[in-house]
Amino acid sequence: MKKTGWILTLFLLSGCSLRVLDPASPYADKITRLIYLSFGIMMLVFVVVMILFVHFLKKFHETSDRVDEIPVDESGNRKLEITWTVLPVLLLVILAVPTVTTTYQLTSGASQGEGGQDKERVIIHVKAEQFRWEFTYEGGEVSYDKLVLPLDKEVELRLTSEDVIHSFWAPNLAGKIDVFPDKETRLVFTANKLGDFQGKCAEFCGSHHALMRFETTVMEASAYETWLQDQ
Repeated sequence: MKKTGWILTLFLLSGCSLRVLDPASPYADKITRLIYLSFGIMMLVFVVVMILFVHFLKKFHETSDRVDEIPVDESGNRKLEITWTVLPVLLLVILAVPTVTTTYQLTSGASQGEGGQDKERVIIHVKAEQFRWEFTYEGGEVSYDKLVLPLDKEVELRLTSEDVIHSFWAPNLAGKIDVFPDKETRLVFTANKLGDFQGKCAEFCGSHHALMRFETTVMEASAYETWLQDQ
């Protein structure tokens, strides 16, 4: 029993370094809202099913006074059949509409950004390779496995791979985006919370895939400029 408790504790703590439900940008906030919506729908279905399960368990369980009782054979119930056909479709629509809308907004944001094409952006070139991340800033400054961003300024990451397919994932700031050799993908977001946030490669990329981690530091714009000058 004690061993089981330790295993359960380790399981619950295993994902604590990447806080998916702690958004630090409007991009990540939209994804978080979708997660809460889908989780809420799943919990609603779970609760209803469990209530019905307990109800029928109590209603039809075998007792001493009805051991030989045979339940009435129901040939069909049109109202129930319509209900359990319509309800799942309705739940899927409730989940699908915001999912498709949000996905379209985030996809178009990769080319237009959250503030539109006319808004000035901070452009950072990201190169993934086995087994590290290289970040090159507009002035030619370079950092490895550490991404530094200014607060409340739109950032455009231009991502390429040196070797195999990688996947850039900073859950507090944006969703996953694949990084390909000989092809540039773009990710646009605005960090609106100060602090340090963990990121990693979400695509198995070789024997040392576990080393493909990076830290993102969001700082005030003035501190960001000072940091660039110090590189």
